[in-house]
Amino acid sequence: MERELYGREAIFGNDGLAARLTGLTPHGSARVAYEHRDDPPVAVLTGGRGMGKTAALKQLRHLYREITPVALVDCEAVVPPADPGPGWTPVTGALPELATQLTAKVHAARPVQFPRLSLGLVAVASISWTREDETRAQRDLQSLGPVLATVDTRGDAATGWVTKVLTKLAASAFDSVVPLAGMVAEATIETVLEETFSRFQRRSADWYGSYPHAGGNGRIGLRQLAVDFERGGDLRRRAEDHLVLALVADLVRAYGGLARGARRGRPVLLLDNAHTLLGRQLVEPVLRQRASGVRDQIALFASSRARDHEGLSHAVRRRLPEVAHGSHWARGSEVTSGILAVELTALGPAHVQAAFDRHDPVGRTPAGLARGVHRLTGGRPLGVALLAQAAGEALVPGTPRPGSSQPGSLVPGALLDRAVELREDRAPVRVADELLARLLPGQQLDVLSVLAAAHGEDSARLLATARLRGRSLDGDVALQVRDVLRAQDWPVGPEYFVADPLLRALLLHRLRFQDDDHPYYAVWRAVHETLRTAYAPGGRCPSVPHRLHQELVLGRTRDCVTHLRERFTDGDVTAWLGSLRFIASAPYPRPPGYAGPDPRRAVALGREAAGSLPDGETGLAGLGERAVELQLQLRRLLHAVWLLSDPLALPDEEVVDKMAHELRQLSGRHPTGNSVLWDAATHWPQDIRAWRPLSMPPGSPGAGAPGTGGSGRRRGDGGSDA
Repeated sequence: MERELYGREAIFGNDGLAARLTGLTPHGSARVAYEHRDDPPVAVLTGGRGMGKTAALKQLRHLYREITPVALVDCEAVVPPADPGPGWTPVTGALPELATQLTAKVHAARPVQFPRLSLGLVAVASISWTREDETRAQRDLQSLGPVLATVDTRGDAATGWVTKVLTKLAASAFDSVVPLAGMVAEATIETVLEETFSRFQRRSADWYGSYPHAGGNGRIGLRQLAVDFERGGDLRRRAEDHLVLALVADLVRAYGGLARGARRGRPVLLLDNAHTLLGRQLVEPVLRQRASGVRDQIALFASSRARDHEGLSHAVRRRLPEVAHGSHWARGSEVTSGILAVELTALGPAHVQAAFDRHDPVGRTPAGLARGVHRLTGGRPLGVALLAQAAGEALVPGTPRPGSSQPGSLVPGALLDRAVELREDRAPVRVADELLARLLPGQQLDVLSVLAAAHGEDSARLLATARLRGRSLDGDVALQVRDVLRAQDWPVGPEYFVADPLLRALLLHRLRFQDDDHPYYAVWRAVHETLRTAYAPGGRCPSVPHRLHQELVLGRTRDCVTHLRERFTDGDVTAWLGSLRFIASAPYPRPPGYAGPDPRRAVALGREAAGSLPDGETGLAGLGERAVELQLQLRRLLHAVWLLSDPLALPDEEVVDKMAHELRQLSGRHPTGNSVLWDAATHWPQDIRAWRPLSMPPGSPGAGAPGTGGSGRRRGDGGSDA
């Protein structure tokens, strides 16, 4: 059973994109008017990892597989067999898989046959056959068995071919002018046509008469196809393109010349990860043929992780909600204008709540947890699905779970440590590990985890030099990782090297706990101490806000509070608030399995045990009465902002009210900036309750850069970071 999808009604609705391109509703298979009857576009779903492209294609297969021919191939998962012959390429490996799936029985229609594709595949498979190696030929024909069975259902139809082919070849006069591959292919095709194809099917060979240099003779075309395939390069690409069009021609034939109503709708081809070379090789011949005016009536859906892929250069682009009732697509003069590129959008809060309700139908999860997960994941469907499942399983009676069993102990950060069962034949997996494995498959997570602590490119290179020495002989590790992230369609930004909040949170979570040495966290401390040193005066990139940010990451609050107190009376209170916001954005990973109250809450509310911390920790030593009062007030405010800004925690109404109270109190103490502080006391609680980042300046629609005022330009006493 495919996973439940949310927020994808624009594709799967009864008048959605899938229904309008296939002519059939996904639910109930009722007929639907075609949006593009004579010239359908290739629909390409775009979006980064975890955005639900694969899930959408699998859902299309699940919904249509019993009502119309449908096939799904992952273009990144087509791998050669154990002993591939010279006739195997990713294209010749994918085409038989597509044909075999398209042959599956559907309601009220005979299985589709693929005689043209079968002839072409046999021709290219035969290029290396010799009388001295019959085993090779037997093996190649056996691998083509499923697609050949679409023409002749006798299971042993191909067993006697090899001997007959090689015997016929041996009896042929040797002509040194004719390439051996062409001779073998010709002998093979003659045998296949005689032994397997019916009188009506033999006409399928005529289709190859349009192949270059065939002169209208299909058998010559098949021979030339094999010769071109063996030569490689552009000639092989031409041969592979013709094989793709052979599959298309067989599908067109299955839907033409039949009694009216014998087949309903259109056949469906689904190509996952079509941004790869194989994906382009399967899609582009169809696009070129359609651009030339040849119509095929196939509903072709593909996915591309790269939104700005060159293959989409002239595509008509739409966001998912825009295609719910009409795509408004029209073909242009360029070949790739035959593509309708549909950008999958993130799930909204209501969709995330629906996912939580499915796993927790009685509503035992804490209020706000679904919104907290939406904030953490940015609505990325994969993250939502796994975290919602983790929350539901955490509340099942009798299910082991870390720490307290009270529902209120669940926060997004705690869900990352949960283990979930994804399949019955697989052991439960930890949510954080599974998300990283699927969002960054095959990557060096230990390297990425270190660089996730960096702010921009310069600090990433600094970390690579200090902490990842020897990890690469090819050049700069940080720049290599940057290129990997971009190739995977992950943003890399100036504020955070790993700019996606979910990915950064997962990598920092791994950095914190990968060495399993609670409470020392040696790797975590070493990485952040390196950054703190670099940001200190005399370091490679001195910056006071960044150094204090690192101090807070390491759990040291004294210098942060002292800096805020000393700079409080400066004239630019907006810059002061920007520094507060940036310093307090420091990550605060929960101890693994910890389910008690967040320690920052007690500090923010002024409920620390009297005398629990020495003056050296609070920065109170040597201060006068008013300075002590301000120091303690800013300590409470820092912890409140730190807690309320944390994507791994949940907002606390009492802390929100306390933050507003402290800002209003500070407004009365500031000599010139009381209005800005008063606005912060009004707007920052609104931001928190609306699950938005704290606005800078308070109440503005956008957010400035770290340590900045509203303009986004760095101010104050910090140097530049990258």
